[in-house]
Amino acid sequence: MSAEIPTVHASAVLAGARAVLIRGPSGAGKSRLALALITAARTGLIPFARLIGDDRVHVEPSHGRLLVRPAATLAGLIELRGIGIRRLPSEAVGVVGLVIDLAAGDAERLPPNAETVISGIALPRLGVAAGEDALAPALFALADIKP
Repeated sequence: MSAEIPTVHASAVLAGARAVLIRGPSGAGKSRLALALITAARTGLIPFARLIGDDRVHVEPSHGRLLVRPAATLAGLIELRGIGIRRLPSEAVGVVGLVIDLAAGDAERLPPNAETVISGIALPRLGVAAGEDALAPALFALADIKP
C-alpha cells in the first residue's frame, strides 16, 4: 500500500455491494459493530456482510467514489475486547456507501439525511449516540439503508 493513501482509524464492512465505514473514538465499539453487521448477515437480518478491515483502513478517492482497503498488517483480523484477535473471511476492497460515526456528539433522535465528506467525496452518514452502537444493524436494516 502506498504511503500516499491515508490511513483512517476506523473499521469497514462490505454490506451488500457497498462498504460501511465505521468511525469513532477508541473503545466506542467499531469492532463490535463490524462483528454485529457480519452476524446480522449470518442470521438473515441483512443480505451479506464481510469484514474489509478493523482498527485501521486505507481510504482513497477513485473516479468519484471512495475506496476502502484494510491496512496490510491487519487484513482479515478483528480485535474483540475480552476475547482477543480473531481471523475472519475478508474482502480486499470496497466502495464506501455509508459512514457510521459512533459516539457522535451530533447524533439526533430523528436525524435528517446527513452527509459527510471524506477525501472530497460526499457520503451518507449515520451518527450514533454513545452506547447505542448495538442498535445500528437493526437501524441499518429497518431504515432500508442501501450502502
